[in-house]
Formats: sequence, structure tokens, C-alpha cells
Amino acid sequence: PKIAILREQGVNGQVEMGAAFARSGFESVDVHMTDLLSGHVDLRSFAGLVACGGFSFGDVLGAGGGWAASILFHERTREEFQTFFHRADTFTLGVCNGCQMLAALKELIPGAGDWPAFAGNRSEQFEARLSLVRVEPSASLFLQDMAGSCLPVATAHGEGRAEFGGRPVPDGLVALRYVDSSGAATEHYPQN
Repeated sequence: PKIAILREQGVNGQVEMGAAFARSGFESVDVHMTDLLSGHVDLRSFAGLVACGGFSFGDVLGAGGGWAASILFHERTREEFQTFFHRADTFTLGVCNGCQMLAALKELIPGAGDWPAFAGNRSEQFEARLSLVRVEPSASLFLQDMAGSCLPVATAHGEGRAEFGGRPVPDGLVALRYVDSSGAATEHYPQN
């Protein structure tokens, strides 16, 4: 199946992402936002979409929101994304600024009403470290049959704190949970 490896100004990691999906049997296609905004490429022929991360829009505060705005305020592109998200035969993955961008597009995505917004780290600084996460039972296509696994992940972000607007986190929404070295869930800094 074809997968759009989506990028915007300042995004990096798209080459590695494309290679990972190609090795998994996908036909990876490099798609820049200007290709979609200009109409040179559309999402109809794609089964998957990956919004890559890095330093979109200079990675300033709210960079993913800026990326989302380029979709939300461009009528044809907005409709194209909404149609893609409503298809039953597609999947989407957002990484780093791409994840922020998708969270800001939740009004277009069925079932995303409970998704969080991403806010600045409580440490008030950019955080880059190796963290440990535990895979929780969820509907995640990417984590099937992995519940209970503890995985090391590299984290690097200034806005990685999920905010749910004071609402409790809905059951089944959390796919990965920060854990300490013994595998217990933690909110202790710097493990979380």
C-alpha cells in the first residue's frame, strides 16, 4: 500500500521514516505540504499518512499548531484531510511536531474528541533523554500484541506534556505510559 511521508518546512527524519515503511512493505512517497496545498498531490491514493517530526516552523512554541493551521485554513486541503481521516481503510501516525499537528486537527478526525493538546514541559526547558515506557492495552495499530512490554525511547521536546483540559484521561486512550526502572508507572521527574 502507498503511504504518504508528510513533511513541512524544517521537518527531518522523513528519509528514515520512508525507509522504515518501505522495509515493512509499503510504497513510501515523500509528500511536502506544498504538494498538497498546490493540488499536485492528493491523499486519495494513500492508505497511510505519517506526519514526521523535527523542527517544523523552527520548532517555536506551537509549531505543530502552525502546521495544522496551514491545513485548517485552506478549504480544499482541509476537506482532503477530513475525507482521508473518515475513510475506513486508512491509518495515520504523527511523530513529534507531526503529533502536535494531528492533535490540533482533532476536529477533523473521527473519535479524536478526547485527544490532548500538547503544552510546555513543567521543567520550562527543552528535555532530551532516554525514557522508559510501558505499552498499555489499547487499540493502537502500531502496538498490537505488545501490551506489558517496556521499551526505551528517545525523547526530545519542549512541548511534550499532554493536557486534557482538566478532564480525566479516557480509558484505553493511553497507549504508552512512562515507567521507572522497575516498570512501575511514574510521574516523577526526570523519568516522566
